[in-house]
Amino acid sequence: MGGRNIRAARKATGLSQSQLAERSGLSTDFIGKVERGGTSPSLESLKAIADALQLPLRDLFEGEPG
Repeated sequence: MGGRNIRAARKATGLSQSQLAERSGLSTDFIGKVERGGTSPSLESLKAIADALQLPLRDLFEGEPG
């Protein structure tokens, strides 16, 4: 799922993992695991991340295998 896309979007916005965690209401540890592909987040978590990055949810999946 779009862990690399989340990391790229976070870096493009200049946010640290802890800032993204704070904005999304998720833990820094969880954000790190998602970015590394160590966990599969729920749709609710993905929506929170997308909202925190001010992106449509679909942008987290662009370029990902079908």
